[in-house]
Amino acid sequence: MPSLRSFVVVSLVSLVLAACGGPPRVLVVSGAKSEDTAGTVRIFVATSRASTKQPEYFSGERSPAVAFARLDISVPRAHQVGQLELPGSVTSAGDPASHFTVSGVERLTELEILKQVRAEIARRPQADREVLVFVHGYNTNFADAAFRFAQIVTDSGFKGVPVLFTWPSRAQLFAYPYDRDSADFSRDALETGLRVIARDLGANRFDILAHSMGTLLTVETLRQAAIRGDGSFGGKLRNVMLAAPDIDLDVFKTQLAAIKRPVTVFVSSDDRALDFSRQFAGDKARLGAISEKDTEIVADLSRAGARIIDLSKDRGGDDYNHGKFATTPRVVQMIGKRLSADGIDGGTLGAGRTEPQDFAARDK
Repeated sequence: MPSLRSFVVVSLVSLVLAACGGPPRVLVVSGAKSEDTAGTVRIFVATSRASTKQPEYFSGERSPAVAFARLDISVPRAHQVGQLELPGSVTSAGDPASHFTVSGVERLTELEILKQVRAEIARRPQADREVLVFVHGYNTNFADAAFRFAQIVTDSGFKGVPVLFTWPSRAQLFAYPYDRDSADFSRDALETGLRVIARDLGANRFDILAHSMGTLLTVETLRQAAIRGDGSFGGKLRNVMLAAPDIDLDVFKTQLAAIKRPVTVFVSSDDRALDFSRQFAGDKARLGAISEKDTEIVADLSRAGARIIDLSKDRGGDDYNHGKFATTPRVVQMIGKRLSADGIDGGTLGAGRTEPQDFAARDK
């Protein structure tokens, strides 16, 4: 029987061969024409990444000061739900008729972004004055996080204001420990940003969608906010959705006990990326890799406030089945329904409680 070390080596080699790439994707501004696009997604950015020159804009290194930007990303007319159509070359602007492309990038000061986000919220109908915060996962650079968020906003039909919190991932396979520390490094920055959204922008509510290692950053931030005495952010925080969470199952149970609020968790037992993560974590189960077959675990988490939605039977759009929340049309549209519904998750533990199977059935 092969040793655990041998298994890890084989897993790493296979992932490296599949993930080897060259330079990171960058944000090259295109000359998109309205007839080529289905619309434009405006994303506001807050980041704990270090600033660098364009077209990268923000690197994978850490910054003690939060930086801000605004992105306009055009959606191709040929876009299909669940697909992220990007050019083959990571340094190409792409064809606006066929690819998601960047039509504008602007670095902003803190005062400028506050003013612009307030204006974006105020010009929306009362029912749409909400913010969606997206926190990306491990091995993700700034450009890839921005394009993925634009696709999610488009496919979910979200009508509020999208805010991307991007933390300093080096976007390198073997930088897993660095990325994990970067997630911890970014907790205070994320908490401060969430408090600003809740208090200063005129939003009725906000939701959080986090993926992979970004879920660890998110839940740890909510935990420390709860310990400070206001884990609901003045009652403005509504849905917390964790997709393919790269969190130790035992750790998550302690986090739930502290945050005392419902969370929705998208899991899949065939998630190969989380299997890789498990090897780094002492062969401990990752939350995102459980399934409805783990009946005792699901029941235990349900009692603690976690709503488990099993995507194991869904076909993923990536080689590792790690991005089903965005690449599976049924799922990304399910997320859209959660965002368009009123008063589903907000409040303290027990508010709007729904058993996992009922929650999933209601969203089909």
